[in-house]
Amino acid sequence: MKRLPLRTSFSSVFKALFSVHCPLSIVHCSLLIVHCSLLITSCARMGSPDGGWYDDTPPRVISSSPSENGISVTQKKVIINFNEFIKVENAQEKVIISPPQMEQADVKAAGKRIIIELKDTLKENTTYTIDFSDAIADNNEGNPMGNYTFSFSTGNHIDTLEVGGYVLNAEDLEPLKGILVGLYPYDAPDSIIRTEPMMRVSRTNGSGFFTIKGVAPGSYRAFALMDADGNFIFNQKSEHIAWADDSIVPSWKPDTRQDTIWRDSLHIDNILRVPYTHFLPDDITLLAFQEKLTDRYLLKTERATPEKLTFYFTYGSDSLPQLKGLNFSTDSTLVPEYSLKRDTVYFWLNDTTLINQDTLTVEARFMATDALGMLVPKVDTLTFLSKVPYAKRLKNEQKEKEKRAKEMEKRRKRGETVDSIQPKPALNLTVSPSGQLTPLQKVRIECATPLARCDTSMIHLYEMIDSVWYRTPHTMEQLSPRQWLLSADWKPATEYSLEMDSAAATNIYGSSNKSMKQGLKVSSPDEFSTLAVTISGTPITAADSLAAIMVSLLDGSGKVVRTMKADAKGKVLFTYVKPATYYISAYCDMNGNGVWDTGEYDTRTPPEPVYFYNEEVECKAKWDVSRDWNVRSTPRYLQKPAKIVKQKPDQAKKLKNRNIERAKQLGKEYLGAQGVKM
Repeated sequence: MKRLPLRTSFSSVFKALFSVHCPLSIVHCSLLIVHCSLLITSCARMGSPDGGWYDDTPPRVISSSPSENGISVTQKKVIINFNEFIKVENAQEKVIISPPQMEQADVKAAGKRIIIELKDTLKENTTYTIDFSDAIADNNEGNPMGNYTFSFSTGNHIDTLEVGGYVLNAEDLEPLKGILVGLYPYDAPDSIIRTEPMMRVSRTNGSGFFTIKGVAPGSYRAFALMDADGNFIFNQKSEHIAWADDSIVPSWKPDTRQDTIWRDSLHIDNILRVPYTHFLPDDITLLAFQEKLTDRYLLKTERATPEKLTFYFTYGSDSLPQLKGLNFSTDSTLVPEYSLKRDTVYFWLNDTTLINQDTLTVEARFMATDALGMLVPKVDTLTFLSKVPYAKRLKNEQKEKEKRAKEMEKRRKRGETVDSIQPKPALNLTVSPSGQLTPLQKVRIECATPLARCDTSMIHLYEMIDSVWYRTPHTMEQLSPRQWLLSADWKPATEYSLEMDSAAATNIYGSSNKSMKQGLKVSSPDEFSTLAVTISGTPITAADSLAAIMVSLLDGSGKVVRTMKADAKGKVLFTYVKPATYYISAYCDMNGNGVWDTGEYDTRTPPEPVYFYNEEVECKAKWDVSRDWNVRSTPRYLQKPAKIVKQKPDQAKKLKNRNIERAKQLGKEYLGAQGVKM
């Protein structure tokens, strides 16, 4: 900890104390005067020094080579000297050099200086900026210097214009931190981002905000790129990309901003109006997206459970893999199941002999992308090892048998009737939701393993009318080998009984269900709210015959609760809304396929527009809530409510100002020694 010298003159102490940029109350000043008196008198007494005052001042640049804002610079080594020992935190992430360096520069702190060695050849007539952001702090106390940028020029002048804005994820308007943002000349071809690095660059902070400095007068286009390979060009589909078609012309104007002077953490002492140079534009908004990854290849395979083989692909396919057993027969032994996007495929083994076999080798035929980007058949030999060996499973089963035998022996001794033959475990079926449901919900019946048979005629739904149960119509829809969906015309405030006869369902291993009964109750309309939303300002026109506005209701964590299609007038009505606080989002389904679609750069196809209503909506029971929403009334970077933004802003580094607290404490100690109560 760096401290000021203990033996300091009275005037020096006062200067150190009152140089702290925080107004002091009369009481605080009195305490400081008391302490100063104490300090003077203590010089005549023997005692152990306590280290003195904290160094609460940030580092300060005293010189540099080349000089800051110097012109006609030819050297590639930059040295910046400070008035104290300093450190550079996370230089690789925070320090941005513009124009971008193809070979990464070496940035290091050495004592009271920072040394930057540029590896690339310097460009002629170019302004170079080294933006340290808030990476510089003093080495002892960690006092931040604040945002600092060093500039020099290889030409005869310095370019000082700046442009700023935000980069958001196009799909959910989340701020994107650490994404590269840069400029190209406005008249450059669209393909330039695939062939040449950007002219000037910056990176976004935790709020998605960026500032590109050292810009020359002119007309530009802005791009954002999540540069995966560090070459400053867009050459991989996995890289996020964004662009602005509008011309960006940097400018500036004199302006003022408010600077708040705090008396303490709760009270404002003064608000000052501080003049500054306002660079424009400062609200460029770039919506970054990842192109559809249609390249298909096999990521991995696994056999997490003995009865299931799993294939993970990068992309789905209409055709399932074809398997041929190399150390077993695959005739009628595999039951396929796949995920919604068909990029994960499961094969269930319905032969217990194969389930007990620890190693299974198959020849798999599936569609995969070749070197030319074409989808072609591929053949691969794959080995599946059971994570739990058969011997260990047998051992666990034996333990269970011994445990059951001991339990049976105890029951015999108590004179109870015992069945010596262990019954086959019944098939377990789950029903969700269970108990309470809304008139809009469907009931899902699910089994942990694939069903070989499900007789829907043995599944019954009863409705209670005047205390009497009556059979009521329903429909059954199979979603997968393990899932069925039951739909009915649910009546509010009505009780139902879902009943299933024994052996209505049998899985591929021969287990059948026991008879079951599940009570269901549909909630009353008085328990819900209604939300009406009218949307305007979207880019959809009469010419977009397929386009539609899809509106989503989100819960307090930002998870989609329900999505509905707005009518031709932009109206949508959410009924049976459970009382809670909600948020609203929407996207323009330009091709009418019912899902959000990403963009494609080469065809200049932007992602489908996404919007957020920037206020929370409170829905209470029996309330009819309505909102008129013009999606253009709030800038896109301000739309998503802060409570559901997952990428939180960076924490600003602040001076600690610990001398104030130290002065208070020293004053209390002195007065306490004199018998004065504080």
